[in-house]
Amino acid sequence: MSNQANESQYFDLHTTGIGYLNRIREVKLKKGQPFLAVTVAALCGSKDDVEYRHIDCNVVGAEAEKLVRRCIDAEKANKKVLVSFRIGDCWADSFTYQSGPKQGTPGASLKGRLLYIGWIKVDGETVYEAKPRDAAPAEQQGTDQGNEGDQSAA
Repeated sequence: MSNQANESQYFDLHTTGIGYLNRIREVKLKKGQPFLAVTVAALCGSKDDVEYRHIDCNVVGAEAEKLVRRCIDAEKANKKVLVSFRIGDCWADSFTYQSGPKQGTPGASLKGRLLYIGWIKVDGETVYEAKPRDAAPAEQQGTDQGNEGDQSAA
């Protein structure tokens, strides 16, 4: 119990959905380690009149990074890369347009951390699907059930 007092506690804000991967890129910093970034065009609204919310994400975690890197060639070839996703810690980032017709006016963008990809479809074809986390091998489930039966008989 004393360990619990020393543990950090967090409130997680997760956004889940389906969206297209765009602008997959390596961001190089003057100081610090480079990181993988992507813009997720998240689908929302009616299926008949879809709207998009663009979320600029840092890709976090080895598995998510590996999966996004697998999509680079397809995205560069202008193929539609659709994913189910979990994004954490979304926030709005305000800025001022530096050029173009909106120069000098304020703007905002959504940002977050891409934490998880459940599946990937490229041009409608499923190329990746995550395995369920809680699924145990069938043999192990059968063995566990057999043991439970033995215990109840004792």
